[in-house]
Amino acid sequence: MDLLIDVILRAGRSAVELSFFVLLPVMIVMLSLMRMLEARGVLDWTVARIAPLLRPFGLTGLGVFAAVQINFVSFAAPVATLAMMDQRGTSSRHLAATLAMVMAMAQANVSMPLAAMGLHFGIVLAWSMVGGLVAAAATYYVFGRQLSATEHTLDETLQHPVADSAKGILDVINRAGAEAFKIAVGSIPMLVLSLTVVLALRRLGALDALTLWLSPALLAVGADPALILPTLTKFLAGGTAMMGVMDEMLRAGTASAATLNGASAGLLIHPLDIPGVAVLISAGRRVADVWKPAALGAVVGILVRAAGHLLIG
Repeated sequence: MDLLIDVILRAGRSAVELSFFVLLPVMIVMLSLMRMLEARGVLDWTVARIAPLLRPFGLTGLGVFAAVQINFVSFAAPVATLAMMDQRGTSSRHLAATLAMVMAMAQANVSMPLAAMGLHFGIVLAWSMVGGLVAAAATYYVFGRQLSATEHTLDETLQHPVADSAKGILDVINRAGAEAFKIAVGSIPMLVLSLTVVLALRRLGALDALTLWLSPALLAVGADPALILPTLTKFLAGGTAMMGVMDEMLRAGTASAATLNGASAGLLIHPLDIPGVAVLISAGRRVADVWKPAALGAVVGILVRAAGHLLIG
């Protein structure tokens, strides 16, 4: 019993430190910047000019906005955009392409805090865009080609507050701060539970046994056995939990910045996991209907990202 209590307390301390001292400050600054650009109309202007270039990849104007949200806000931010696309008549084919893109890209709530731990954020962002576009195109032209491409009356106007006065600017910052706090607090339960399981398995020797068993096969293909733990955590508990485990490993010296910036940057930093998919498909019925072709397209995009990080960095 004492062992269990000690594990829970250690996991809780690590989760709170990670949420409030790493995730929260980064999210406040980036969300404030994003919301300010949104309120000033900069994002509207950018989306309007980029959207025509991305149409061949199966993306609409709102799809471009979803890409900005996943890369600079959090994995949950595109849910509102996906819901808007669902409600405003975007075709199922375009919806699937957008969902695939989001699933394949690097979520900001993981990539930005990891940048403070040695991750090369600029490189991750570049490959995130490449992987997202590949995922969208693969879904639109291959995996989702049987879906309906018929669009109803489509309104792609983005609804957001306007910052045209000092009070308006303060309101935008306060809203962004509240949103960032909600993201940070919302990550704590999953972090505590996942870190508790991980620490318990480590204390019981299960992780060492699994690593020893899988190491020969991983070394044979040039993979780092140290990635077993964060990979299992990632796909079962989500990206934020993986970030917590990676933080622990970096502190303990069992992982390095090289490990963080290798193929793992493409394979592990994306929302294609059990919690991530569950959150994204909650955007609407039609979004949930197209998750399978979207997931297949996302896998292609993630593999492209992983290969890019492995070959170029």
